[in-house]
Amino acid sequence: MLSDIEIAQSTTLRPIAEIAAELGIQEDELELYGKYKAKINERAFVRLADKPNGKLVLVTAINPTPAGEGKTTTTAGLGQAMKKIGKNAIIALREPSLGPVFGIKGGAAGGGYAQVLPMEDINLHFTGDMHAITSANNLCCAMLDNHLQQGNTLGIDPRRIQIKRCLDMNDRALRNIVIGLGGKINGVPREDGFIITVASEVMAILCLAKDMNDLKERLGNILIAYTYAGEPVYARDIKAEGAMAALLRDAVNPNLVQTIEGTPAIMHGGPFANIAHGCNSVRATRLALKLADYCITEAGFGSDLGAEKFMDIKCRMAGLAPSCVVVVATVRALKYNGGVPKAELSAENVPALEKGVVNLKAHVENMQKFGVPVVVAINRFGTDTGAELAVIDRCCQELGVSYALSEVFAKGGEGGVELAQTICRVIEENEGKTHFAPIYPIEATVEEKITAIAQKIYGAKDITFTAAAQKSLKDIKALGGDSMPVCIAKTQYSLSDNAKLLGRPTDFTITIRDLRLSNGAGFVVAYAGDIMTMPGLPKVPAAEKIDVDDKAVIHGLF
Repeated sequence: MLSDIEIAQSTTLRPIAEIAAELGIQEDELELYGKYKAKINERAFVRLADKPNGKLVLVTAINPTPAGEGKTTTTAGLGQAMKKIGKNAIIALREPSLGPVFGIKGGAAGGGYAQVLPMEDINLHFTGDMHAITSANNLCCAMLDNHLQQGNTLGIDPRRIQIKRCLDMNDRALRNIVIGLGGKINGVPREDGFIITVASEVMAILCLAKDMNDLKERLGNILIAYTYAGEPVYARDIKAEGAMAALLRDAVNPNLVQTIEGTPAIMHGGPFANIAHGCNSVRATRLALKLADYCITEAGFGSDLGAEKFMDIKCRMAGLAPSCVVVVATVRALKYNGGVPKAELSAENVPALEKGVVNLKAHVENMQKFGVPVVVAINRFGTDTGAELAVIDRCCQELGVSYALSEVFAKGGEGGVELAQTICRVIEENEGKTHFAPIYPIEATVEEKITAIAQKIYGAKDITFTAAAQKSLKDIKALGGDSMPVCIAKTQYSLSDNAKLLGRPTDFTITIRDLRLSNGAGFVVAYAGDIMTMPGLPKVPAAEKIDVDDKAVIHGLF
């Protein structure tokens, strides 16, 4: 059996200029990054502004497990399957972070015969967007520390710095550091730390900005510190936004690539969904909706994280509304939710599946609360039995939703034809009948928004705020935080804030330990449980298996 990278390397790619031409992208709208990657510039946005939008399909999933769910694989395969049934489709995905690539989760380009290519480029440096975001964030930090060094005319309190440096790598040793040591020439000593680039506000801003002017304004609005008098200090106050925007000049443009079967794919931005808002850029999605009849996009991790933020943050800010939501699950993952150890998931276990299928029910019911039709995609494994699939069938009948088996990993687009046909049918049947609405009104307070998400989506009984969270909340509300949506950072492994509570936990309390105002991005971040914004590497990181030979061919990358 070929590995993902072996399948990718054996594929003959078409020149990206051909893919672009078929989409109707003009030559002067395309900026080539070699033969198989390109960026689409502002000219395309201007020319296509008045063109009607296609249908937006969101792919999400149950809570991730060690058994795997295959959300990105399903997204890529669904794009290929749409082409098989004669539909004009495009996919819109996030860019991978180097953290998971060298850590444990893997990349974000799909797998098997449902991949986005060139997968080595995409999973490594791609077109340099991640580096540009990292540099822009760290430039702001450097200018802030330079302001302290050069007299601190704004009266910034070094103990109340709100922005951290970032790095697109899992490195727990950098979570908490002290800078400015070594004497006066080396700066003002203070506590600092790093977060991973995909959790940075600059990443969120790139993904929510509508154009360069909006991007620059949002960068200037980043809350970077408070003064000794308790007044807020923004990036514009140290005149950082112009240079930050200059570093992001090219990164603001979406990237065009292709799947194994030549379906166009726009990849842009990559915020994690457990510690950020988990969606590709608004610019990428808007452009994709203009270029095809169906735009298939995804949101990170389970529907309790990425999909909720897609609906409540991205769609609200961008004026988008999905025509259908696809919830991806596997029999194996649902058995894991039912208490079966990873090593025993290949064996039939109907009782465990019946116990664990409540996780699927929770995610489907959550998505239905947004007023959008739902389709379940069962990413099929060869070990799935008829008795087990019958449990899924009964579950979907009880929920009143359609489902389809998907075998895109093994069969590519052909393995997703049933799923594609089901989605198109459901969209047609619900044309004009959907009433999409976020889960909470924007007029609600920060506390009310957090409560709505925790109770309606997570299923929590109650919410509690630590003393630190209450103090932060007071400051945030004073700066207008009540007018913004909320982005909750919590574990992806459970509907609760406790990673060990699988299935569909009940009677639990969500603990908000702190909050932060992402003023430039336009939302409030609430940290639940012990979630970290700088992940660490596992005991055996994926990086140990990655190598490059004397012909510059990469091996071991999935």
